[in-house]
Amino acid sequence: MADNELQIPTNPSSLIVNNHTKLSTDDDDDDPPTLSSQALAALKEFLAEPSLSASDTAGGGGDSTVALVAEDWRLSQFWYDRDTAETLAREVRALCQLAESESESVRVACIACPTLYAYLKNDDDSNVRLQLLEYDKRFEQYGSDFTFYDYNQPEELPLELKHAFHVVVADPPYLSKECLEKVAQTISFLARSSGSYLLLLTGEVQRERAAELLGLHPCGFRPRHLSKLGNEFRLFTNYDPETRLGGWERKK
Repeated sequence: MADNELQIPTNPSSLIVNNHTKLSTDDDDDDPPTLSSQALAALKEFLAEPSLSASDTAGGGGDSTVALVAEDWRLSQFWYDRDTAETLAREVRALCQLAESESESVRVACIACPTLYAYLKNDDDSNVRLQLLEYDKRFEQYGSDFTFYDYNQPEELPLELKHAFHVVVADPPYLSKECLEKVAQTISFLARSSGSYLLLLTGEVQRERAAELLGLHPCGFRPRHLSKLGNEFRLFTNYDPETRLGGWERKK
């Protein structure tokens, strides 16, 4: 790891990782998201003010700006920037339109990606039912749309969610084989038996595992975060978006 990057979390024995349970200390879990030097000073300032509770936004203002709760970096929370959130929301809407021909009501599951949920919720489409699966109970404010989720218990979820979703989007909390394997179990639990659209946002280092576990391929579109993470993040899907999202990245 470069000298100008900070590994998150800084104290694995006492912090919760990205809204989930404590980070284990085995060698497989040693590659969580890292911050660029540009964000390091901001992180130090944040940690110096632990009572910060103001809301944040994923954008620069205007009526279309979606308000979000503040990132809690001590929980390794990093929201998407506005372009990423809007791009993902457009893609999910396009998939919902495709699925509407098969069902009167389309269901979308957002696993550990509250930024995307907030942008989709802002659309207020009565034909789309959203479900946010999250560890952070601040999101209980979304009422019945919120389901408590701990990836260490990947299938401890209400039975009514089993095989119920046309679209499943997941952003695993950190970059380890164990984490992705457990989130993959949750994705399989939520996806319809007849097939669902799957989108996974995670590091480039997970490329082979994403293909092996879920049959996913990387897209040309590169997700970005407000906090300028140092890790290279990618978007993987189980379908070819063709002209959207830059299409599948072809091997050279």
